[in-house]
Amino acid sequence: MTTQLVLSFYPEIKPLEKQVFRLAGKPIENLITSLSGDLNFHENTKELHLAHKAHSFPAKFPPQLPRKFILELTDIGDVVLDPMMGSGTTLLESYLNDRQAIGFDIDPLAMLVAQTKVETFSDSELYAAGRQILKEAKKTVSLYPDLLNAQKEKRYDEKTLEFLDYWFTKEVQLELFALLVEIEKIENIKVRDFFKVVYSSIIITKTGGVSLALDLAHTRPHKAKIVLSRSGEVISGNKNETKQHLIKILRSPIDEFEKKLNQNLRGIIKSSPSSLEPIINFGNAQSMPLPSNSVDLIITSPPYASNAIDYMRAHKFSLVWFNYSIESLTKKRKTYIGSEGLADLPETELPKSVENLVNEIEGKSKSKGVSLRRYYIEMTLVLQEMFRVLKPEKSVIMVVGNSILAGLDAQIEDSLVEIGKKIGFDIPSVGIRQLDRNHRMMPTGSSVDITSQIQQRMHEEYVIGFYKP
Repeated sequence: MTTQLVLSFYPEIKPLEKQVFRLAGKPIENLITSLSGDLNFHENTKELHLAHKAHSFPAKFPPQLPRKFILELTDIGDVVLDPMMGSGTTLLESYLNDRQAIGFDIDPLAMLVAQTKVETFSDSELYAAGRQILKEAKKTVSLYPDLLNAQKEKRYDEKTLEFLDYWFTKEVQLELFALLVEIEKIENIKVRDFFKVVYSSIIITKTGGVSLALDLAHTRPHKAKIVLSRSGEVISGNKNETKQHLIKILRSPIDEFEKKLNQNLRGIIKSSPSSLEPIINFGNAQSMPLPSNSVDLIITSPPYASNAIDYMRAHKFSLVWFNYSIESLTKKRKTYIGSEGLADLPETELPKSVENLVNEIEGKSKSKGVSLRRYYIEMTLVLQEMFRVLKPEKSVIMVVGNSILAGLDAQIEDSLVEIGKKIGFDIPSVGIRQLDRNHRMMPTGSSVDITSQIQQRMHEEYVIGFYKP
């Protein structure tokens, strides 16, 4: 029995007052003051725009964080940039608060989610399209399953089909493909993308959604040891498995799509909150198509070092359905910050303390050391580019997490501070925030396990304030 899709005209969620929060001191003093406040943001989630909840995304920061710095460090109409925008949290908050939002990313799913979050929609149009998708998907699954299977087998290559067969049951594949076929019939691109985000969000969740993965927040997704039907019957796996965290109840994609659609309808932007339309493009943070001295504030969160959170390992669960082959996604992953090897990077001199740290980790593990060296070289290039596009007397807010590599502290925040100083930034303050385990898609539990490297490095973050003199 599916939930009923209802059309409800939810009141538009208004942004906070935009004019009253700007700090009145000198720019560098404002940065220090802003970083000295509470950065945890574990409370007061009711004021958030529901568009932020459209899709799970690994390690995204809470919307209150960029909002705080946007309101305190910029004026209405100022340019706010996120060069590694992820799901677009900074962009949405900038847009809601009447700033010119600019975002770049190289991840196809990030582009899709971020762009959809800041679009304006007619809820009646989405409601009608949603009803049509659900109606036709249910019908084709019921009446034409063989035809659907034949179309699916024809669309995807052998490696991609192997991936689908490993991570999705045949029943789930049938419903997912039926939904996708109907979504692709929509002519309006932005409406089609809205439904693709709904579709992806039932696959990529912390509990694995409709796939057989237990947790898509993990670096390496773990497959359920036993799969149960909704009635409790064993579908696959070891029937003697008793550990609840390894058991998964199979979900109907059509049912889950309907539930998520109802949720996402509540979060749409119905009328533009600003005349400054966000600018979103594919782009590498190491080389941005922006003029020098053109940005008023940068707020971003780079990837964890050494692929501690491997975005593509999770994102491919959705992207394969959207005609990205497994082979193409594997190639795309190699372009992400912190991937393997150094051959394609320019020779870059790191600060002495950073070089010593990398050498020490290389002595423990050659592969970990090379990965960390690549990370710091790429982050040097990113920070150089940020320095170039940022106006003088303006700031970068960078949220970073630490990592333990080969048993050693990678000292991410200290190393990035040293790299920033070498480039020409002043770093007057670094804030610390404790992670809220319940509101972030993170691959770790609520308590620190000293035997787990991934838990050691993901219970707090550093908020670095870089200031361009």
